[in-house]
Amino acid sequence: MNKTVALHTLGCKLNFSETSSIGRLLEHEGFEKRDFDEVADVYVINTCSVTDNADKECRMLVRRIQRKAPEALVVITGCYAQLKPQEIAAIPGVDLVLGAAEKFNIAAHLKEVTKGDSAKICSCDIEDVNEFTASHSINDRTRIFLKVQDGCDYNCSFCTIPMARGKSRSDSISNVIANVEAIAAKGAKEIVLTGINLGDFRPPNPLKGEIANAVRTEKENFLSLIEELDKVNGIERFRISSIEPNLLTNEIIEFVSNSKKFMPHFHIPLQSGSDKILGLMRRRYKKDLYTERIGLIKTMMPHCCIGVDVIVGFPGETDEDFQETFNFLHQLDISYLHVFTYSERTNTLAATMKPVVPINIRNERNKVLRNLSYQKMQYFTNAHIGQTRKVLFETKNRNGMMEGYTDNYIKITTPFNEVWENNIVEWKI
Repeated sequence: MNKTVALHTLGCKLNFSETSSIGRLLEHEGFEKRDFDEVADVYVINTCSVTDNADKECRMLVRRIQRKAPEALVVITGCYAQLKPQEIAAIPGVDLVLGAAEKFNIAAHLKEVTKGDSAKICSCDIEDVNEFTASHSINDRTRIFLKVQDGCDYNCSFCTIPMARGKSRSDSISNVIANVEAIAAKGAKEIVLTGINLGDFRPPNPLKGEIANAVRTEKENFLSLIEELDKVNGIERFRISSIEPNLLTNEIIEFVSNSKKFMPHFHIPLQSGSDKILGLMRRRYKKDLYTERIGLIKTMMPHCCIGVDVIVGFPGETDEDFQETFNFLHQLDISYLHVFTYSERTNTLAATMKPVVPINIRNERNKVLRNLSYQKMQYFTNAHIGQTRKVLFETKNRNGMMEGYTDNYIKITTPFNEVWENNIVEWKI
């Protein structure tokens, strides 16, 4: 009988796309996929390490596997695996730890691992990780996540991602288009473009050195990518996942406002509404720039949905700084927040900063902003009641109900109707 494998993703949409690609690689090698709650021969956990909770969740999942399937092989990959391979290898039950350069070589490594041996670590110096590997989800949900960029050259003081993912690198535009056409051929209707620093998309140049610099044009950027994707037949919707405000140019905003395929939906990290804290975070913008970006989007697309990332409890964030962030977000015409409670990450500058905000205060601030997010989304949704918008319904039957999203990311829930599965429906909100 074929061996079975179950996969689980922690973290971002990019991780989700990579987990899906790893699953397809293993299916190609003869493995049969199982749900993560089922018993399997191999379990793969693709980890995140943005917060301490992500690390804890990984350890919790390993313990759960040990109780359910003690003879199964347990493989840990992803950001946590690259940052702390020795720590993961010491977790009882872990058999294989794959760093950033080895995650897509999982099939070969599995052939060399035996249950009961000491955990095998396959990792490398992150400076040696310089190749881009395309990945995307498929058959997992109606919206497909397509990775077009990886790594980050920024050095935000709180972030471990450059240490976990390496330098910024991107796919070629031609290869992205080929992947999009292949996804379209399988019946998908919507693609979400993902990356670690998506706006820093820069296609690789086959030439080297001074010659490459001489022929590189300013058009080889994220704008040129989305302009080309807009021409591809077969995909009806594109979304841009998280994009830095300093890289979200006026030209990109204007292009999306005129496009029929790129949806009126942006997710723009802010992290703090205090210029003092933004400086400590080593972010590459101030509040004024962020305000300009939101203003231009809403001028061109009043119906546009805008999501915002915010970190609370950063070292040195006083009550006044937090109130400044709250006031700033309250007056902005945005739709929802993703709120993160700051947690100290090893080998980051922020981990050495003082004064440290007590955990209970961090958690209180998180609750305040999550409540604001709920109010913002209610206000945004209510403003569209009575309107007719296009909804793409997903293919899952959830206890007799189904879900879909409007073009501007309003979630619609309705009794299941198989005729609407993976179809775009005119819907009165």
